[in-house]
Amino acid sequence: MTHFAPVEPDTATGESADLLIQVKKALGAVPNMTKGMANSPTLLRSFLALSGAVGSGTLPAAVRERLAISTAQLNGCEYCLSAHTMIGANVAKIEGAELDGARRGESTDAHVAALLQLSNTIAENAGDVDAADLDAALNAGVTEEEIGEVLANLALNVMTNYFNVLARTENEFPVVAL
Repeated sequence: MTHFAPVEPDTATGESADLLIQVKKALGAVPNMTKGMANSPTLLRSFLALSGAVGSGTLPAAVRERLAISTAQLNGCEYCLSAHTMIGANVAKIEGAELDGARRGESTDAHVAALLQLSNTIAENAGDVDAADLDAALNAGVTEEEIGEVLANLALNVMTNYFNVLARTENEFPVVAL
């Protein structure tokens, strides 16, 4: 049972209504997560802004989806794990083995693996990454720009993971169990 009553687009008012219209335009649908976030226009506005920012970065969608999967697994967010696995498979066209590997912070692509490992290391250590871990990423070809984008994606993913775990958002995606 959800802890936040979903704000339905057809009954929403004020800024929440405007933001849900933006969600519908951007995604083609209004996911349960954004309906719950609409209880706080500030939260939903923050989600949309950060989502838009990371989406316009240099990391490809297939990498961002794997980062989201890895972080969802780490944070125990079945909603985000399910959503990003579906998006990864159907939109970003990531193969099943890569989707599964992302759950463990792994990839057959060394560069992607370095990005996933760095993201998990940052998350697991509250940003306190030692020089050896940072050097490993840099030696794998990760750029400082990509490190910044990994951090931005991590912020977005942690925000959505924590929200969905806290809210107990009803999962409308094919369930991927933790």
